[in-house]
Amino acid sequence: RMGLSDEDIVALSGAHTLGHCHADRSGFEGAWTADPLKFDNSYFVDLLGKKWVPSKSSKGCPQFKDEETGNYMMLASDLALIEDKEFRPIVEKYAADQSAFFAGFSTAYQKLMEMGVSGLGE
Repeated sequence: RMGLSDEDIVALSGAHTLGHCHADRSGFEGAWTADPLKFDNSYFVDLLGKKWVPSKSSKGCPQFKDEETGNYMMLASDLALIEDKEFRPIVEKYAADQSAFFAGFSTAYQKLMEMGVSGLGE
């Protein structure tokens, strides 16, 4: 938990709206959203709005893909946010209100930075 609230954890997970996984680095692959260069609440919108089916990356790692197109992915940790009774209402709030997500992310990211990070160069 590292001193983070449920809201902080969900908000920081929203960073998955950016970028994508690389199989050669993590074993997982694919983008979470249609525009991985845009910071918005589409991660939460997609998490709730798409049907996610089990899949595997090219490295054989278990992940999920959207049933409709197969173009987007989620990890088990992403889906846990909508399965957990404490986290899901926060996901729903951020999916419905991008400004609330931006505010929550800003607060959570500031907390994370103020806690400090160690061991990055090791």
